[in-house]
Amino acid sequence: MQTASLGRRLGAYIVDGFVATFSAVALGLASYPPARLSEDPGDTLFITGFYIVEVTLLTGLLGYSIGKRLFGLRVENPAGKPIGLVRALVRTVLQFLILPVLVMNEDRRGLHDLAVGSRVIPASAAVQQG
Repeated sequence: MQTASLGRRLGAYIVDGFVATFSAVALGLASYPPARLSEDPGDTLFITGFYIVEVTLLTGLLGYSIGKRLFGLRVENPAGKPIGLVRALVRTVLQFLILPVLVMNEDRRGLHDLAVGSRVIPASAAVQQG
């Protein structure tokens, strides 16, 4: 099975970060531009919270976040289905540790994917498989 390129994954991560930031700002829970952690840790906490909720819900239920959808990526379990909310939450929280994302096997699956039994593939590969 073909796995997604690192460039597309990074692009999706950046988009999801912007979505979380603008969501927190739009609801008045964070300032614009967001303060540095040393100035106002609340901004960082709300933005991180929005990121975790957005990515967990969408990835767990649909198989993609907003960023992954824009970059044509999908997160799935070995059966080709979305990974569910609990696994999506564990996967998303592990992303914040950075190391699990950077350490990959030969199939470009990071430790966060290996921990929950998921893989990131191009969405077109999921359509061909299903």
